[in-house]
Formats: sequence, C-alpha cells, structure tokens
Amino acid sequence: MKRIVNSTPKRDGFRMPGEFEPQKRIWMIWPERPDNWRNGAKPAQETFKNIATTISKYTPVTMCVSHEQFANCRHMLPEDIRVVEMSNNDSWMRDCGPTFVKKDKTGEVRCVDWDFNAWGGLYDGLYFPWDKDDAIPEKVCEIEEQFCYKVKDFVLEGGSISVDGEGTLLTTEMCLLSKGRNPHLDKKQIEQRLKEYLNLEKIIWIKDGIDPNETNGHVDDVACFARPGEVVCIWTDDEKNPYYKACQDAYNTLINAIDAKGRKLKVHKLCMPKEDVKIGKNFKIDSVDGSKPREEGEPCVASYMNFLITNDAVIVPQFGDDNDRLAIKQLKEIFPDKDIVGVFSKEVIYGGGNIHCITQQQPK
Repeated sequence: MKRIVNSTPKRDGFRMPGEFEPQKRIWMIWPERPDNWRNGAKPAQETFKNIATTISKYTPVTMCVSHEQFANCRHMLPEDIRVVEMSNNDSWMRDCGPTFVKKDKTGEVRCVDWDFNAWGGLYDGLYFPWDKDDAIPEKVCEIEEQFCYKVKDFVLEGGSISVDGEGTLLTTEMCLLSKGRNPHLDKKQIEQRLKEYLNLEKIIWIKDGIDPNETNGHVDDVACFARPGEVVCIWTDDEKNPYYKACQDAYNTLINAIDAKGRKLKVHKLCMPKEDVKIGKNFKIDSVDGSKPREEGEPCVASYMNFLITNDAVIVPQFGDDNDRLAIKQLKEIFPDKDIVGVFSKEVIYGGGNIHCITQQQPK
C-alpha cells in the first residue's frame, strides 16, 4: 500500500499539535556510535534507559535500535517499553524522526517527512553519512500504518521548531537560515513551506539560539510553548553568563510578539545552570572519518529548556548544578497540573543534546 500523500497537511486539514496536547507514544533511538558517545556508549545507554523508563510511567515509549544492539537494549529496558529494530546513524529522534500532524475532525494522525542532513550536510554537518537517519520517518510510518507527507528538497529538524497547535510557530534565524539547511530558499519561502506542511498562520523568529556549533541554534534550548498564548524562555541576570545576551534578546522578542490569534504572549522565565558543562579528561571517544571528535575542555550546551512535555508530566534535565532545584520549582509553577520529574542527563549533553533532542511525541 502506497503511503506517500501527494498533497499538504494544510490542504487536507491536518495541523501539528502542541507538545502539551495528549500523546499516544514517545519515540527514541538507542545510542551506540563510539565516535559520539564516550566509553563505547555504555554511560549514555544507562542514561537513555533512565529517561525512557521515567517517560514510560506517563506515556508508552518505543525504542528504535540497530540489529547489533537489539539484544543489549531489550535486556536493559523494562518489558513495557517496546523495542523495534531500525537501522540508524545516531540517536537524535527529535531531529531525524517524523513530525506528526493530526486532523481534529476525524482524529487521524499522519507523518511529515523532512529531509535530514545531520545539521548542515557537507557544509557544516556533524557526521556523514546520514542516510539511515533520513529513512527513519518512512519506517515509523510503516510501523504505525500511517500516511506520510514527503517534503521534497527541504531540510528541517524537530528541535528547531515549537508550535502552539493554533497556528503559531517559534524558531530561530540562526538555524533555519543557516547555509547548511536550505540555501536555495529565502526567509519568505521557508515560512511558506512551514505554513503549508504544519498548517500555520504565524511564525515568530528569535534571532539566535545558544548552540551554534552542534545544531546551529535550535529553539528547543531557548524557548517553547507551554500552552496556547504562553511560552517558556531561558533567562539569566548574570551578565557574565555566556548566554546572557541570547537570553535577553529572546525574551525581548517574545514579550513583543503577537501570535496567530492576535494574543500578546505571556512569557515565563526559566533559569540557566550556574556552571558550564565541559568534556572531561577521561572521555574515550573514537575518532572516525566523517564525524567531529569531542575534545577535553570542550563546552557542552546545558539548558533546562530542553525538557519533554508529555502526558501528565514534564521530564526535565538535571546536571548536578545549584540551579537544578530552582528549574524544577519554576516549571512546577508553569505546569501546575503536571508532575515535574528531573532526570540526570549529563551523558546526553556530552553527545550534543538533551532530553528533548532524543525524544519525539506522537499525538493521540
């Protein structure tokens, strides 16, 4: 059965739901590549297990894993987490996986399959090849028996966008206008493509992200929608903080923004960690052609913003930092009807992302 739809979600009445809307499942990919994850990926696998197990208390989880790692993954994860064999290049399901869209009248869910090129392709991408990751959305569609919209000649990662489910999207210019993504399109053409395939009316552009080297500044380290009309934004009062200017600029953009429904946004501040996270001395990371090795002392971007909103809970990164508890407290005030659950996630940061980056929600 041919599952590729020769149309667009907007034409067919599908929209991308907000992350805070009811979810059927969370998708993840098991880490293994030794040139990205230290010590043969064993510490990362333990952390992925902890994150997946925590999420599964609130929402079913499917873990995709290579043939070589299937037995190990299945052994490590609880029985209630579904494990499926799926070839991959690395474990960033948010970015290489599908975006799900939904038709409210019928409840039908479909996939949007963007091009994936490892955050910049041959211009400034992080690894080569990326063909297995690029094929993941189609495979997820097959497993879920869903129809799929294939967006031709358009690179997009899920971590670069956040939507309110009512026609508004947040993103950054640093990422979507980067030369490694869609240099053949200008800003207006990129907006039009997003509006057509996510059913949008308004795009709010934040100038810069805080992660220029890994993702070219994904928005999921900076801001996201908590619910329609309300966003969460990173914040620090410390002028010596390396992200001080980015925090100020993002906040000022958001407090002056108007959404698709004509609302002025309510903006919640979320603290940043007090201390930097850096690559340590005893990191055994293999050097492989086609990837960028991580070096001792290299800074890693740590942001509490890289949380996952799921059914009845928000799963929040924890770093062993003095601000860990403050972040939990602030998020409890923003999401009073949800459990706020912290999971220690430094191993994910060492690989180049965090909890939001390794998960992708499928709406009910």
